Amino acid sequence: MNGIRTITLDLDDTLWDITPVIRRAETRLRDWLAERYPRIVDMHQPEDIAELRAQVFAEHQDRSHDLTFIRCEVLARMGVAAGYGNDFVDEAFDVFDEERNTLELFPEVRPALESLSSRYTLVAVTNGNAKLDRIGIDHFFHAVVSARSAGAAKPARPIFDAAVSVGGAAAHQTLHVGDHPEFDVHGARSAGLRTAWLNRNGHAWPDSFEPPDRTVSDLRELDELLVASAREE
Repeated sequence: MNGIRTITLDLDDTLWDITPVIRRAETRLRDWLAERYPRIVDMHQPEDIAELRAQVFAEHQDRSHDLTFIRCEVLARMGVAAGYGNDFVDEAFDVFDEERNTLELFPEVRPALESLSSRYTLVAVTNGNAKLDRIGIDHFFHAVVSARSAGAAKPARPIFDAAVSVGGAAAHQTLHVGDHPEFDVHGARSAGLRTAWLNRNGHAWPDSFEPPDRTVSDLRELDELLVASAREE
């Protein structure tokens, strides 16, 4: 792992467990809607929302990478169907967004980010809409590249190209770290980056993709690996 200057990091399921966060945020949003716009909740069960979401994706494939747009469009359609219009959408999304950015980092993440950011340029690369300032870790990162800002979601090359550009090093001097074999490792490798698979749960690597350059169980192991590699240079 010699010659690394920039580390690009996935966020959801790499720095924190995203599933309970989204569940809690969606519950909070539904409770808020039930209190203020009850007909929306009465008319739309979870399966109805999933069907509407799929419809929005199909109709707006050019914006399917923008999860904020998708969620707001679904809310707008539910509001119109229930006779409320769509003026409430921004406020409703803020309710969801606040809860979505209230989360608990994996235990080793904060000290590992502090150590890594003292030696490397860190760039967050995400398909989601996490806000690092709200989470309280933005000071560790040089930049954030999202699917929305890049106009493409992982594993597409443009989002990795954007991350390499803002990171200031060449692709072969950039290490991408993430939990998803296809979106993170395969996508980054195809864009010329070096790769580390963060495999917290001991999953087997899928045979359909070329293995990563390194596999680590958490960010502390990655930090230790990079320290050891630097000593060998």
